[in-house]
Amino acid sequence: MNERDSEQVARMFVEGGYTVTPDEKEADAILVNTCSVRDQAEQKALGKMGIMGRHRVRKPHVVYGYMGCMAQSRGQELFKNIPHLDVVVGTQKYHKVFDYVDGILKQRMEVRMDKPSLSLSGESVCDTEEEKDSQNTIRDHVTQKDQSTAFVSIMQGCNMRCSFCIVPDTRGKERGRPIVDIVEECRGLVEKGVKEVTLLGQIVNLYGRTEFDKVDGKSPFVQLLEAVHEIDGIERIRFTSPHPIGYRKDLVDAFTYLPKLCSHIHFPMQSGSDRILKQMRRPYKHAKFVEICQNMKAARPDLAITTDIIVGFPGETEEDFQATVDTVKQLEFDNAFVFRYSKRRNTPAAEMEGQISERVKEERNQILLAVVNELAVKKNEAFVGTRQQVLCTGLSKTNKSRLMGRTAQNKIVIFDGDAERMTGEIFDVLIEETTGFSLYGTAVLT
Repeated sequence: MNERDSEQVARMFVEGGYTVTPDEKEADAILVNTCSVRDQAEQKALGKMGIMGRHRVRKPHVVYGYMGCMAQSRGQELFKNIPHLDVVVGTQKYHKVFDYVDGILKQRMEVRMDKPSLSLSGESVCDTEEEKDSQNTIRDHVTQKDQSTAFVSIMQGCNMRCSFCIVPDTRGKERGRPIVDIVEECRGLVEKGVKEVTLLGQIVNLYGRTEFDKVDGKSPFVQLLEAVHEIDGIERIRFTSPHPIGYRKDLVDAFTYLPKLCSHIHFPMQSGSDRILKQMRRPYKHAKFVEICQNMKAARPDLAITTDIIVGFPGETEEDFQATVDTVKQLEFDNAFVFRYSKRRNTPAAEMEGQISERVKEERNQILLAVVNELAVKKNEAFVGTRQQVLCTGLSKTNKSRLMGRTAQNKIVIFDGDAERMTGEIFDVLIEETTGFSLYGTAVLT
C-alpha cells in the first residue's frame, strides 16, 4: 500500500517537471513514506532521515519530508526530532505533497540566487488533517517500459480497531472508490501494457460496505472483482489483504467462476488461539478461520494461502503459542510473515498486562519460522517436474543474467531467456528444481 501511495506522489512530481532519481545525493527533494505497523519501521525511518540531513551541507536548498502513517501519528513532534525536516504530510494528503515541496523549493532557489546565506528560508509544513474523498486521489501511475503488473488502490482506512493496530488512527475510517473509477484506472493500465493488477485495501474484501449496496446477494467487493474481470487485457487479478469477517460465500464462490482470479490469497490469521484472538479484538475464532481456508481450497484446489502471524502478544502462554504452531501445521500455509508483537502507542494492547519479554518473543519467532520454512520448502518441492504458467516480470533481482516471474500461486520462478521478448508475457515454465523459496526451470515457448 505504501508503494502504491509513493507511486502516486512520484507521478505528480513527474507531471510537475521533476525527474525521479535513485541517488539521494542528486535529489532536490527527499521524501520518506513511513509505516507505523511496527516500531522497527518507525525507527528506521527516523534513522534514515537523520543520516540524510548531511546532504544539506553540500546542497542547502534540499527539501526533506515525511509522508504516511508515522507522519500522521506523530505530526508536529517530528520537527523537534529532525531539525532539517521541512514537510510532514499525513495519509489523506498525498495529493498535496507536490504543491508543498515545490513551493518551498522554488522559494529557496529564488532566495538563494539573490542571497545564498538565506537559502534555507521557507516555512515548514505539517498537514495531517482529514480530507473528504481522499481515497479518490490515489489513481495515477508511473509505469516503466514492459511493466506487466500494477497495484490499484480501491479504498482507504479501516473500521476494525484491532487492539494491536494503529492503522485506524493513521488511515482513518473505511472509504471506498466508485467501481467505475477503478475499472477506468485498470483500463488505462492495460493500455500501458499491464496484464496483472493487485487490488489494495486495508481490509480489501470489506470494500464499499459502508457506501454501496449488495446486488443479487453479492458484496460490493465481488461486484468489483466481476467488473475488473470483464476488462479485455487484464489476465490476472490479485487482492490484498482480506479479513476473515469479509470472507463470505459470495467471495468463495467467485473463485469458481472468475478464472482471472489468481490461485493465491494472503489471509492474515494473527493467532491460532481463540483466547488471544479475543484479546486482539479479532472477531472470529480459530475454527472459523480454518473453515474459510478449507472452503477456499475446495473452490480452487490449486490455491496457495499465505498469512500473517503475531507471536508474543500480551498474555500469550505456551499453550496459546502452541495452538498457533498447530494451526500452521494443520493448514500447511505456503508461507507466512511472522512478527514479534510490537507496542504501538495509543493502542489498547500496549497497556495490557502480561507483556512478553523480548527474549521469549524471539524464541517463539524462531520456532514458528522454522515450521513455516519447512512447510514452504515442502510446498515448493511439489512443483518440481510440473509445468506452471508464469508471468515474466523482467530480470531477476538477484541475478541480472536470468529472468524472473510469478506463477498464479505467487511463486517466484527463475529461468533463462530474452528479456526484450519475454518480459510481460505469460507462458509455461517447466519447473526443474527449487532451492527452498524460489523455483527454477526452463521456459516452454510455442
